[in-house]
Amino acid sequence: MAIALAAAALSLVSMPAEAQAQNQGNAQADQAQALRNRNAAAARAVPPTGRYVAESGEAFILDRSGQRPLLRFDRRDETWVLRPTAAPRGDVIYRNDAGDQLLRVTPGGGMTVYTPRAPGGSPASFAGPGQSLTPPTLGPTQLFQLMARRSAMLSQTMGRLIEINVDTDGQAEGLAVEALILSTDAVLRIARSPTARSSLDRLRSITIIEGQRASVTYARGDLRIVVAPVQGVGGRPSSARVIQAFLAPAEPTRR
Repeated sequence: MAIALAAAALSLVSMPAEAQAQNQGNAQADQAQALRNRNAAAARAVPPTGRYVAESGEAFILDRSGQRPLLRFDRRDETWVLRPTAAPRGDVIYRNDAGDQLLRVTPGGGMTVYTPRAPGGSPASFAGPGQSLTPPTLGPTQLFQLMARRSAMLSQTMGRLIEINVDTDGQAEGLAVEALILSTDAVLRIARSPTARSSLDRLRSITIIEGQRASVTYARGDLRIVVAPVQGVGGRPSSARVIQAFLAPAEPTRR
């Protein structure tokens, strides 16, 4: 009788534990299925390649022909490399490498674009086919001419010589050209800002080199940009990252 009572008590103890384990397994399966559904919704939300026009009046090209989505606004030189992240209600947010939100797409295909003119977002709609946004190639002579023109622009703006140095091979040329254009444009934008111009007081040179990972640093008067062909179209920092490098607070000097 004592053995029977002990067995009955053991079964009463083990049953909740087994039920708890089963519930945990079911919860994990539900979470995995929810994640798969979310990823599927994100895939369906990817807009097609083409030209789009926002209600704010701004137009842009979205290119999805490569590994990463690319976006370029009309009358702008910079091509933004977009990084998708999941958002509530199945939406997908596309950000640049500085974390700034540029697009938001709903599962139904609705699109909102975020710009300085419309920081709160402006609905955008498909307007037709758009061109491929591949990095430009110039060749050594044209690249040297571009470097000279950009150096002259910065030197005139800053009132002193700003050198530009590019040390990359042919494989990185397209990324180097983009990095050169977007970095000099970023400097010009900062120079026009009364509150931010002082961050350029020590700028003396812009150096573009090749490496394994795209990066940008500003130290001792030199803006150094690393382009990385192994990272594809995302192998160079955006103008937003360049501006962050200039505006980041300087580290205190160690004694």
